[in-house]
Amino acid sequence: MHIIIGLGNPGREYHRSRHNVGFDVIDVLSEKLNITLSKNAMHGLIGEGFIGGEKVMLVKPQTYMNLSGQCVTELVSFYKPDLADVMVIFDDIDLPLGKLRLRKDGSAGTHNGMRSIIGLLGRQDFPRLRVGVGRKPEGWDLADWVLSHYQTEEDRKVQFEAFLLAADTVIDWVKHGMDSAMRTANTPKKG
Repeated sequence: MHIIIGLGNPGREYHRSRHNVGFDVIDVLSEKLNITLSKNAMHGLIGEGFIGGEKVMLVKPQTYMNLSGQCVTELVSFYKPDLADVMVIFDDIDLPLGKLRLRKDGSAGTHNGMRSIIGLLGRQDFPRLRVGVGRKPEGWDLADWVLSHYQTEEDRKVQFEAFLLAADTVIDWVKHGMDSAMRTANTPKKG
């Protein structure tokens, strides 16, 4: 089984904010795959289904971003997946708006949700798909920036296209493996 975890904050005030891109990608996957996230367990909202015959679990942790590790470690402890089959999707301020970066492993960087996951798992050798939300503008507080909403229709369009590509990347990862998915996510798009 593949476990796909999108990071974000529960609650209407955070809906479609920069920090919630993980939730947004899970929403796109849920719709594309006809998987309803209706089970509330292990501090997460969970839905199960299939991609190309492979069982998958879509997860939105409900602990708020900074405690995301609680949900992830409970899932890993219960289901005991190979960590190579657990993907975490989250926002990245160091990537331009709409740019994706898929890696097999790595550090948490400045992301508190990833710090929580790595800190509680005690490992960082699991795939992560970062979705760029752009650097904070001069004069902005970092927390205010990541919790803000997209300012223009063009920004919303760019970001939604990134969610679609991220969903395609996840599907590629489940069907064809990490190398294929990395080509999907990390290859610059024309136009």
